[in-house]
Amino acid sequence: MIKEWEKELEEIVTEYSQTAGLKPGQLLVIGCSTSEVIGERIGTAGTVDVAEMIFRQLRKLQEETGVQLAFQCCEHLNRALVLERSAAEQRGYEEVSVVPVRKAGGAMATYAFNALNDAVVVEFVKAEAGIDIGQTLIGMHLKHVAVPVRVKQKKVGHALVTLAKARPKLIGGARAVYEKNTPNESCS
Repeated sequence: MIKEWEKELEEIVTEYSQTAGLKPGQLLVIGCSTSEVIGERIGTAGTVDVAEMIFRQLRKLQEETGVQLAFQCCEHLNRALVLERSAAEQRGYEEVSVVPVRKAGGAMATYAFNALNDAVVVEFVKAEAGIDIGQTLIGMHLKHVAVPVRVKQKKVGHALVTLAKARPKLIGGARAVYEKNTPNESCS
């Protein structure tokens, strides 16, 4: 089963990477319920085997694109995030004192905490992109404005997958211009 789910995730991640235009240094937040992937209710049956498979695919994405990864913990840790210390320091995020475990943090965040280089936990991020596996509600960690990214494969195992990228806010009014190639008009 896990091999089949890994193939599904690989398809999703590949299409997402091509569609979302991920750039080196951008932060990609991942919310994941391994329970949902195996067909159980979120927070009830977390599994390290599924977390390991998902981490492997996301690490591959990181190597190919240069994005930084942030793994969202469950609500028992207020959806704090696990990321590498270097990424947290580069972005000015404040470290908090907690170690995720399967029952308080979730299997995915716990696995990431142990697998990342010099992992830390922070309370908040503002990510440029996101992958939500199993409806874990990552929206609070995305920059404004979050835009959905559609891909053909919509599930990993039994879990729905929602993808997003952020774009700058469009500000202004009727006369605002949003493309650099638009001819300039003088203000009168």
